[in-house]
Amino acid sequence: MKKISILLGILISVGVSLIVNADSKVDELKVVASIRDEALKSELAYDILESLTTEVGHRMAGTPQDALAVKWAVDKFKKLGFDKVWTEPVTFKTWVRKAESAEVTAPYQHSLKVTALGFSIPTSKQGLEAEVVHFRTLEDLIASPQNSAQGKIVFISRKMQRFRSGKGYGPAVKARGNGAVQAALKGAVAVVIRSIGTDSHRLPHTGMMHYKKGVTKIPAAAISNPDADLLVRIFERKKTVKMKLQLNSHDGPEYTSQNVIAEMTGSVWPNEKVVIGGHLDSWDLGTGAVDDGAGVAITMAAAKLIGKSQYRPKRTIRVVLWANEEQGLVGAKAYAKKHKEDLANHVTGAESDFGAGKIYAFASNVAENNLPVVKKMAKLMKPLGIEYIDNQSGPGPDLIPMYQLGMSVFSLRQDGTDYFDLHHTADDTLDKVDPESLAQNVAAYVVFAYVAANSEQKISR
Repeated sequence: MKKISILLGILISVGVSLIVNADSKVDELKVVASIRDEALKSELAYDILESLTTEVGHRMAGTPQDALAVKWAVDKFKKLGFDKVWTEPVTFKTWVRKAESAEVTAPYQHSLKVTALGFSIPTSKQGLEAEVVHFRTLEDLIASPQNSAQGKIVFISRKMQRFRSGKGYGPAVKARGNGAVQAALKGAVAVVIRSIGTDSHRLPHTGMMHYKKGVTKIPAAAISNPDADLLVRIFERKKTVKMKLQLNSHDGPEYTSQNVIAEMTGSVWPNEKVVIGGHLDSWDLGTGAVDDGAGVAITMAAAKLIGKSQYRPKRTIRVVLWANEEQGLVGAKAYAKKHKEDLANHVTGAESDFGAGKIYAFASNVAENNLPVVKKMAKLMKPLGIEYIDNQSGPGPDLIPMYQLGMSVFSLRQDGTDYFDLHHTADDTLDKVDPESLAQNVAAYVVFAYVAANSEQKISR
């Protein structure tokens, strides 16, 4: 009986060590460095990403793959041994992609690689054929005479510029978001934009566009960059250009998906949480490996490695896989609405949603008295080739609603030099992901999440 009692005591002791922070004599820097270095050698994130892209594939909001992705995520979290796993409903309108085609019919004959933009209305079943009018930028279209596109298809040819930070996206993407409204105001019957991407492949980039109440809705599409170059060359010959466009995509029924949430429970303040995650949905052309399967895998793996450590951090690590980011941060808004009363317990957060390139820098947006904690992160991230930039960070897309409520945020900045070669295209597949770079991301998220969760000082804005 005495032996059994001793054994039971040992088991209880070991069990407690798995979920409770060690005493104050434990060297936190050594603990975090150890998990960080383990992450660098780990293939867990790549295995998670391989599973998601193989067993589910694309995960466009409202499709059967969306439901499959939710089930996959719940099952994967449980298999990885997270302490808590649950879902929260997110309801939204859907959009269904159908057949799409485009061709130049005059002055020369050319088929074009085209994709409808998200939530575009369809053309008629027969398609539409019209003269094309060319504008280099959205601003040029806006500045043109009132009837400059009357009865015509507007073509916007602005090229996106390549930067490691991805800063070329913002100026270019305005044509995708607002092009249909501005073209319709000038009398156009459709709008076709150069893909918002930096590649030279004949693979068009999809993405969301928007209509405006009171403005006629017109079909909206993107053509591949080489095809946009072709159109520009034809216009340089000063000839009348005509195009035939057929888009059959249309609105679908209302649908309820789920935010999938899981936690590794903190050892001292379990109600306080550090939030990491990515969005579970993707567009439908590829398999969503870089946008945002990588973010899903990186943050799941980081939390798993922290959770299985002998020394749990004081606060809970919460991983949120947001629903339907691509069509308007729908899951993120639902999350913020549900958890706004618990804002004080959302200590800080960071989202991974910029592919799988190595992290080269990080920034914070915290109160000045929290900067010693940031300094500790910087010391632990330096061996990963990551430099601290400043305390002026903005949030990842899905953390915008919580940030607007007042939550502090961090930004772990990935090398996005090639990200927009793949973004929203059929080329967004697993083979584009470098396992070593993915592991470096996991190591960085381990450092951020552990140090933030283990800080004696509560992080705030």
